[in-house]
This record gives sequence, structure tokens and C-alpha cells, in this order.
Amino acid sequence: MQHSTGYIIGFAAAVCLVASLFVAGSAVGLKDLQEANKRLDVQKKVLTVAGLMDADAGLSADEVNALYTESIQPKAIDLKTGAPAPSVDVASYDQRKATKGDGTSFVAPENASKILRLPNEVVVFDIVQDGELKGLILPIEGYGLWGFLYGYLALEPDARTIRGITFYDHGETPGLGGEVDNPRWKALWPGRLAFDDRGKPAITVKKGIAGSVENDPYQVDGLSGATITSRGVTNLVRFWLGDDGFGPYLDKYRESAG
Repeated sequence: MQHSTGYIIGFAAAVCLVASLFVAGSAVGLKDLQEANKRLDVQKKVLTVAGLMDADAGLSADEVNALYTESIQPKAIDLKTGAPAPSVDVASYDQRKATKGDGTSFVAPENASKILRLPNEVVVFDIVQDGELKGLILPIEGYGLWGFLYGYLALEPDARTIRGITFYDHGETPGLGGEVDNPRWKALWPGRLAFDDRGKPAITVKKGIAGSVENDPYQVDGLSGATITSRGVTNLVRFWLGDDGFGPYLDKYRESAG
């Protein structure tokens, strides 16, 4: 049976319309689930970099949420001043979205991490156990080889010693720059020093093998075959620890801590 051109076009359009409605309906219907999974993933990453949970611990969503609620206190700060920003809803704040808005972000100063805009406010995290501060967690991002890496850097209460680092989103090459996800590499970071004796960001991902934490506190092993990604990690960590990143917030923290 042959059909007219009009019939074929009309039939194709009807199929496309039905498919579009199905996809749109699924997206709307699953939005709450997607948001819940997104929050759960953030909680897992924060707990992991805090050293409170192994990445492959296999905890249920309720167990992750309970541990997060018990040990992590998110708070919003003004990035330029480091002062609290209590008007920000930390539960729903989307830093990436804020970074793209003219009214919610500002032009970044020239930097090696290729960060073009910075959000007005940022959500950081306190690690608290039994009422005692155990560490600080800072969101970090910057350009590697193929694109931006997004992650977290955790510091001990002295705001100088690194507690951990993790990346939750990047496009680096598996087996090369993608080794930023390797637990063995991330295990090299705890105990290293983020700042030198003058308070300047000093941590570096070197080309080659670094010494022990005690003998080589400012350097971490480079990623084999991934010099540009290694340099990118150095750049982004230093940027966020510097005056244009969390410098003002860390200064206020040290002042309050005495």
C-alpha cells in the first residue's frame, strides 16, 4: 500500500509529538527523584572527603542522610568578604547555576584555572562531631585538560592541613587525568600542607613522585601521563585557597579561632 507524502509527514509528526510528550512527562514526573539523587550524591561526596565514609561503603540513602545530618553543617558565605550569607537556602542553592547569572555572580579576575565568573555566595561545610569542629570543606573547580573539574577540598581545623580531596564531575581521560578519582592518589593528600609559613597557598601536584608527608608536605605525586591535568589541579586548588577564592573566609575563620 502506498501513502501520500502528506500522510507520511503527518504520521511522522504524530509519532514525534507522542514521543516528545512521553519524554517531557517522564522528565517532569522524575524531577523530584532526580533532585533527591542529586542531594544524595552531594552528601556522599562531602562525607567521603571528610573521611567519614568510604566511597564504596554501600550505605543506604537513609544511612547516608543520617550520617550527613549528624556530622555536616552546611552554611553559605559571601565569597568576596567571607562573611555569612544567611539569606541563602543552603539546601536548594545551586552554585553552578548562580555562577552563570549576571545578578548572582561576578567576573573573575584573570586566573590560571580559566574560571570566568564567580558566584556571589558559596556553600561551605563544617565537619562537627560531638559538638566539636573537626574540619572545613570547600567546593573547588577549575580547568584541567578537557574541561572543568568539580570537587571538594577538606581542611583540618587549623585551616592549613589537608584532610582530603575528591572530584565528583570532570571529563578527564580515563586512566590518565581520570586518575583524580583513584583512591590511591587521593590517599596521598591527607596531612599535606595547603599553605606555607607565610600563609600563601603552596600545595602542588608535582611532575613525578613526591616525598612523604613529613619530608615533602607541600607536594603530591603527579598523575602519570597527565601533566596538564596535574597542573590544572594545582591551579584550581591554589586559586580557591587564595585571596580571590576562600582567602577572606579563611582569614575570618582563623581570626575567630584565635
